Amino acid sequence: MFMKKNFEQKVVNGVQMGNGTLSIQSVKLNVHCFFIDGVLIDTGAKSLERFFKSFFKQLDIDQVVITHFHEDHTGCASFLQKELQLPLFMDDLMLESCMKKADYPLYRQLFWGRRRPFRAEPIGETFHSPHATWRVIKTPGHSIDHLAFLNGETGQLFTGDLYCQEKTKVVLREENVPVIIESLKKVLTYDFDDVFCNHAGYLSNGRTALKRKLEYLLNLQGTILKLHDEGKNPDEINDTLFPKRYPIMSFSSGEWDSVHIVHSIIKQKDKTLIS
Repeated sequence: MFMKKNFEQKVVNGVQMGNGTLSIQSVKLNVHCFFIDGVLIDTGAKSLERFFKSFFKQLDIDQVVITHFHEDHTGCASFLQKELQLPLFMDDLMLESCMKKADYPLYRQLFWGRRRPFRAEPIGETFHSPHATWRVIKTPGHSIDHLAFLNGETGQLFTGDLYCQEKTKVVLREENVPVIIESLKKVLTYDFDDVFCNHAGYLSNGRTALKRKLEYLLNLQGTILKLHDEGKNPDEINDTLFPKRYPIMSFSSGEWDSVHIVHSIIKQKDKTLIS
């Protein structure tokens, strides 16, 4: 299969953005890296390394912070550490995993390449750049180690994969939608203006966009629980609410699917009842 690759870069409100895109047939994926005040946020995918290398070499990077361990965010971490001698920081939950050979499904290796091992340090609750103090906000749900970063000087929030799109239709099998809801509530307690998402890019009305996503997920959660209380099983609920099949569902052999949204919401309810 022929894979098309593309890379674009631009500057928005002082943030330098690099965006790599991959497409095979009807499946198209992209990922951003962001840079401001000596800080590089995420490292892009190994399969796009030649593009991201060129981008990185234009920047005066002091440190690299990582929103979460997924390979499209850590694919070039080894290059930055070994070739550019840069310090890497991330949540401590997946530090050991990132020191090992990457282990994820073949379709993800096809798209994002095989991430090489790297060694990062625990990031803590804050970090500093030449002109700002940054707050590290734990935002699990998409992954257990997910973080958002708030630049205290500029009021810019970097949300990793917390947003991605307003109306979520498919998620990874291990994602937890109720936990994502709590993470959205948490970030909305902070004072910020611009929002930078690693897949959607710059969100000009970032706070409003995050509020809309939260409202969508809360309404979706309510509907799923109502249908569950009426006696419908997860597959029936999924067919009712998400009748459309997306290419990524088949391409990933079900690792991405709308039914995982339903399962995560029902499972969280059952946990609450047990506790």
